[in-house]
Amino acid sequence: MNKILFGIVLFFLAGGPLTAQSIFGKWKTVDDETGETKSIVEIYQNNGKVYGKVKQLLEKGRENAVCIKCEGDLKDQPIVGMNVVLGLKKNGDEYSGGKLFDPEKGKSYKGKIWLNSQNPNKLMVRGYIAFLYRTQTWLRVTD
Repeated sequence: MNKILFGIVLFFLAGGPLTAQSIFGKWKTVDDETGETKSIVEIYQNNGKVYGKVKQLLEKGRENAVCIKCEGDLKDQPIVGMNVVLGLKKNGDEYSGGKLFDPEKGKSYKGKIWLNSQNPNKLMVRGYIAFLYRTQTWLRVTD
């Protein structure tokens, strides 16, 4: 009986870190220039591709902000509910080949995301313009 109990405990202890290694779930976005938390984005999978949707804006007074700088169908639409990670595909330990959308600038960028190898509760989010890039560190929402 003790061997069975030990096996069950070992299974849960070993399996815990594996589930924590996923990019999927809710993340607090952190502005790489100001260090401010801006929003909660939920990363999810649809038809084998990865997307991220704004679930909540955290800045006081901007909870119901709309995309002023957006063009086309997104112009003046609420930022909450917008997809900001669009169509990334798994490529080794990272997800790439899609776009990242910045509603504050109304622009899309080539991008990739990956878990920080030192801390799986940090998601690295990198957007590219030609060979220039910026990287943000998003924090896993645990509550």
